[in-house]
Amino acid sequence: MGVVLPVLFSLFAAFSNALATVLQRRAALTVPQSDSFRPGLVLDLLRRPLWVAGILAVVAAGVGQAAALATGPLALVQPLFVLELPLALLIASLVARERLPARLWAAVAAVVAGLGAALVAASPTGNRTHIALDRWLPVLVACAVAVVVLTAAGLRRPPGRARAGCLGAATAICYALTAALMKTSMHILDGGGIGAFLTAWQTYAFCAAGIAALLLLEHAMQGGPLVASQPALTLGDATVSLSLGVLLYEEHIRTGWWLLPQLAGVALIVLGVFALARSGVSAS
Repeated sequence: MGVVLPVLFSLFAAFSNALATVLQRRAALTVPQSDSFRPGLVLDLLRRPLWVAGILAVVAAGVGQAAALATGPLALVQPLFVLELPLALLIASLVARERLPARLWAAVAAVVAGLGAALVAASPTGNRTHIALDRWLPVLVACAVAVVVLTAAGLRRPPGRARAGCLGAATAICYALTAALMKTSMHILDGGGIGAFLTAWQTYAFCAAGIAALLLLEHAMQGGPLVASQPALTLGDATVSLSLGVLLYEEHIRTGWWLLPQLAGVALIVLGVFALARSGVSAS
C-alpha cells in the first residue's frame, strides 16, 4: 500500500496529539504538584474541562494513528509524530496570541526539513501483519523493565530536569509499545472482524500501555521543564518505534550511503526539538 494514506492519517493524528498536549499541559498546571506517583492526579484533572477536551483530542489522534498503522509501516508512521512538538508550539502561540520569533520559526523549519530528509532517505518499507508470541515476549519484557527503571529513577529525584527527562523517556517507550501493539490489533480487526479484535490479547495490551503512557505523561508534565521532558518524549517515541518496526515487524530502511542524509536529517530534528522545547512557549 502506498505512503499517501498513512502519511495523511499520521499528520492528522500528530495535529490532534499536539492540540491534546497544549490542552492537557494547561490543565495540568492548575492542579497541585505531586512529589510522588499519584493515580488520583487523573481524578483531579477530570474536573478540568480543558483536560477533558484534551482527552477527546487524544481519542481523535488514536483513530488517526490506528488508520495510519493499518495502512503503513511502523517505521514510517511513528517518526511523523515528531511534528507534534512544532505543531503544539504553533497551537499554543495562537491560544496565547503570541507571535513566534524568527529563531523559533527556524527551529520549526529544521524539524520539518530534517524529518522529510530522514524519511525520504530511509524509505521505510514492509507491512507485516502477524507477529508470533515468541517474538512479542522479549519485547514486552524489555519495554516493561525499561519503563519501571526510568519511572523509579525519575520519582526518586525532586522536580526538575532529571525527573522530567526520566518520566518523558518512560512515556515515550509506552507510546511506542502502544503503537506496535495497535498495529497488530488493526490487522486482526481487518482480517478477523470485531470478534477476533475483542478476543486478541494485543487489543487489551495496547489499551493498558496507552493508559500507562497517559498517566506517565501527566507526571512528566508536572515533573519539570519541557526542555527535559519533551525531547525525551518526542525523540524517544520515534527512536523506539523505529527500532520496534525493524526488529519486531522486520521493516526495512535504506542503508549504505543513504545513512548520511538520514543522520543529517536526525541531527536537524534533534537541534530543532531542543530549540523548541527550550523556548517554553508550548508550556503556556
